[in-house]
Amino acid sequence: MSLFKDKLFSTIGLSHFAVDILNGQRSVLFVYLAVLLDLSNTQLGLFSTTYILAAALLQPLFGHLADRGGFRWAIAGGTVWIGLFFSAGLLIQNMSGLIFFVIASLGSGAFHPAGTMQATLVGRARYSGHETTSSSFFFLFGQLGLFIGPLLGGILLRRSGMLGLLWLTSFAILVGIFAFFRLREGSVHWEDQPEKKATTAHRPSSKLAWLAFAILATSQSWVQQNMVIFLPKYLSDLGRSPEVYGAISAFFIASAALGMVVGGILADRFGKRRTAATMLALAVLPLALIPSFAASTWLLLLIPLAGFFSGSTHSIVVVLAQRYIPGGMAMSSGLILGFIFSTGALGVLLSGYLADIYGLTIVFWLTALLALLAAAMALSLEKN
Repeated sequence: MSLFKDKLFSTIGLSHFAVDILNGQRSVLFVYLAVLLDLSNTQLGLFSTTYILAAALLQPLFGHLADRGGFRWAIAGGTVWIGLFFSAGLLIQNMSGLIFFVIASLGSGAFHPAGTMQATLVGRARYSGHETTSSSFFFLFGQLGLFIGPLLGGILLRRSGMLGLLWLTSFAILVGIFAFFRLREGSVHWEDQPEKKATTAHRPSSKLAWLAFAILATSQSWVQQNMVIFLPKYLSDLGRSPEVYGAISAFFIASAALGMVVGGILADRFGKRRTAATMLALAVLPLALIPSFAASTWLLLLIPLAGFFSGSTHSIVVVLAQRYIPGGMAMSSGLILGFIFSTGALGVLLSGYLADIYGLTIVFWLTALLALLAAAMALSLEKN
């Protein structure tokens, strides 16, 4: 596809891959630390929530700065930042080191609004308005990082401990430096797009429509965060090694990446509302059945189905928000990504609390109900 030959798109895609290789370590490193530091499920959920919120709450600010011409610094600088501070956390290897992981997440918060804006505009301006497709391929790079991250992380942790992950942080730092020089030639400018003057036509016409969209974004994010954090923890409690639960987590994320690309293509062809509702509804049964088949080979079928269908709407939600939310496009990207990550993180905190009281099985049933709720909210959106 010619999109991958685009110099701007390929650079931000590679940077996204590097950033999310480190974000993907949450699936294995945080569980590894939970065992090492004797953290409860509630504490694990709190740490994960703090990591996400630290980046999420500042994303609108980072997006505003990117709109004012700082996209290059946000993309390249954010990639270098997460690599440097993640390395510091790995070297300290105690409770104090958790602070550096949280600081590292700010690099992810700086990167995502600028990268998302540029990816959408590349599709809109250079590829016949295929904004959701372009956005979904941008997020595919991130999902590939989230896939390879736990896969490599599990192997490196087993063989070399936390210091083995320094190979991954070094890669991110080098990619960030490469992006800084590669992006000197500029970007696609939101101000030049005709959609800037026409966004009001795309906004929801009532408070109920806004509420439905907010519930859709929250529920879909909560589903993904529950699976990323508590699927490996559930498998760890069953006695699986970091290598095994890292591989299964990677399997889920890879399936979500494929679903996101398919969902983006279908949304451009058949409409965002219909595609999101159908895909989320199909995720409900696989999610609900995971605890019943966790010890059997059927899990290898349920995990990709759950990942494919639940991950298919992420780019749809982001592109809708870019049209709904007034202001600069990077800022609107930062607002929706911050909202998605924040609400998903808070949901994980509640899920961890419930897991400590009732067991992890209830988390998967809750996740299935959230997917059903998200499907209903997508169906109630205004046609687009």
